[in-house]
Amino acid sequence: MTSAGMEGLYAAIEETSGLLNISPSRDKVWPILSAYDLEKVVVAFRVTTRGSQDLDCRFTALPADVNPYRYAVSKNIAEATDHPVGTLLDDVQEHLPVTAHGVDFSVVDGFKKTWTFLPGNDLQKLSKVAALPSMPASLGENLDFYARYGLDDRNSMIGIDYPSRTVNVYFLQFPDSCREPDTVRAMLRDLGLGEPSEQMLQMARQAVGIYTTLKWDSDKIQRITFATMVPDARALAGRIALEEKVATFAGRVGHTYPGPVQGLYNVAAHPGGEYFKLQTYYQLAEGSLEARVLLNPAPSGH
Repeated sequence: MTSAGMEGLYAAIEETSGLLNISPSRDKVWPILSAYDLEKVVVAFRVTTRGSQDLDCRFTALPADVNPYRYAVSKNIAEATDHPVGTLLDDVQEHLPVTAHGVDFSVVDGFKKTWTFLPGNDLQKLSKVAALPSMPASLGENLDFYARYGLDDRNSMIGIDYPSRTVNVYFLQFPDSCREPDTVRAMLRDLGLGEPSEQMLQMARQAVGIYTTLKWDSDKIQRITFATMVPDARALAGRIALEEKVATFAGRVGHTYPGPVQGLYNVAAHPGGEYFKLQTYYQLAEGSLEARVLLNPAPSGH
């Protein structure tokens, strides 16, 4: 990434952080910008209502043959660990087909997560994913949950959170029934979670993605999240109730492409209740998965 490109992106990170009264750490952010070529990839900003005083940045479309965690460790922007979280991506690359990767970093704390895309025309069976040597045992112990809702052979992406030591398994193609209120209620009931709010049910009806979160030290699915498309982030506050900081972010966040600010709005159910995450795209790369989905939306369906 050129110096001018890095300065421009860092200025956008500073401006966006300022909307949330957050001061980014240049010592954490600049080495990450230096380590990757981000001028022709998707870059997004993410904010959550779950008490976090932070802003996450996401970039995707990294090559399939690169292990972004190992690369980050080699560049001293991520910590090596003996925990299975450190070898899970190795297992994914060895045993599953991979099309691309992404990375999340905190503007305060630095490198956080990797995201690995699996082929849309070769969705993976969770029994195979659960058999990966470093995968949390909780995935295999909950295969019946996924089978009950027609998700057990539809895994399309895997996310690994290194500081939190959690794993997300994603479904970007899933049965239409998973959007229905009665099914959403049943899912949460099966996971021992509370009754979904009307806002969650409304968002689930429009979901373009579903994902669940697991840990190594628990046999339970930690949370379930429904993701909906946002064709115009600045109009979001007029449609649903938003926390003040999220409304400010949605109304003023910047972007580099023509037209409205596009993104995703997620609602997550966990033992503590519900919380929301808004992701807006700052930079869209032509031909990327995100650009294709956002510019040519289609239902997930079967």
